[in-house]
Amino acid sequence: MALPQKKLDATEARLEGLSLPEGAAWATTAREAALGRVKAMGLPERRDEYWKYTRPDTLVQADVPPAATFDSDEAPMYEGVDRLKIVFVDGKFDEAASDDLSLEGVTIERLSEAAKSDIHWAKDVYGVLEERGQTPVERPLAALNTALAEDGLLIHVTGKVSKPINLIYHHRSEVSDAILHHAIKLDEGADLTVLENGPAAARFNKVMEVDVADGAGFHHVRTQGRDHERRAATHIFARLGKESTFKTFTLTVNGVLTRNECVVEMLGDDAAAHIAGACVGDGDFHHDDTVFVTHDAVNCESRQVFKKVLRNGAKGVFQGKILVKPGAQKTDGYQISQSLLLDDDSEFDAKPELEIYADDVACSHGSTSGAIDEEGLFYLRARGVPKEIATDLLTLAFLAEAVQEIEDETLREELVGRLDAWLQRRRG
Repeated sequence: MALPQKKLDATEARLEGLSLPEGAAWATTAREAALGRVKAMGLPERRDEYWKYTRPDTLVQADVPPAATFDSDEAPMYEGVDRLKIVFVDGKFDEAASDDLSLEGVTIERLSEAAKSDIHWAKDVYGVLEERGQTPVERPLAALNTALAEDGLLIHVTGKVSKPINLIYHHRSEVSDAILHHAIKLDEGADLTVLENGPAAARFNKVMEVDVADGAGFHHVRTQGRDHERRAATHIFARLGKESTFKTFTLTVNGVLTRNECVVEMLGDDAAAHIAGACVGDGDFHHDDTVFVTHDAVNCESRQVFKKVLRNGAKGVFQGKILVKPGAQKTDGYQISQSLLLDDDSEFDAKPELEIYADDVACSHGSTSGAIDEEGLFYLRARGVPKEIATDLLTLAFLAEAVQEIEDETLREELVGRLDAWLQRRRG
């Protein structure tokens, strides 16, 4: 079916003058196929069902909306964690600021270099999981990323990695337009933790594909912020084998527009997927979590836990779906999205969905939106706690269920500290 003229014009304008990066046959094939998907789907517009609550205009337009850089006075994230640091500045790898990429149990390569190799394991992952994630919902910004990404990492995990890999994204240019694509493959029984932090660019398009083999474990903690004017569209595509584990948590602080999509396929029996997120927004802040989990195996568990705190006209969106295919018996699916609105000007839109084709399952979803707990506030104030501090304590308690999804206690405490600091900065 032909694209509407408006969508066709917008897609052609975005692609005008762009060319695919050069590479070996497998990379060229993946990029050309992705470009074909973009042209067939067209870039998103407000009339698309999955963009009903979020305007994609500034994410797809040819010109990058400027975003002022932000110098934080906070200590760098994860400073107390023994980790391997890999730094990108406005979407470009910074070798001088990064650690040596050697680490036992894992091979790390840059996409720009690996794409020149005639034979590479990434042939079975790069663009493959993204393409699988285009059905039944089209995700053209992810296909655009696969087609155009020149940099990123290809990570092959063969054992239990002793320390996390930390991807650090710096934002230096007010008009940077960064595209990064990471492909991660975990062999059977392997285990890896990936940490991400930083604003990345004025406009950021990132895709991460994660192929988790039988018995393997992937743990992911991401923080986005504190730049006020940045825009970001990110996608995670994960494929899970038997008895594997996939856990991801994202904390978002500030940012004028952020859309985080997570697409998980559970193909092996007894797998577990936990997708969680928390965000705090003040003023010109729009944050969208869109999640799609497919159960296609027996006795799998999935959890979606999202909490948003919004004030001064900030807007939050959650779109989450659990699809249980025929034969995926004993599925345990849980989904909760909640917002705490700290004034009457903020807004939260939610679209939770269940689609079930098996009869022996336990699936639930819920979504709520409300103000601060007045009874709890009265209790704390009656015991001498000032109103602003009492409000912050109740806000942290509201976010706790999502933050508890982080297994590592050290990481969890650091993120709670960051949230507390954000709240303190906004006390009158």
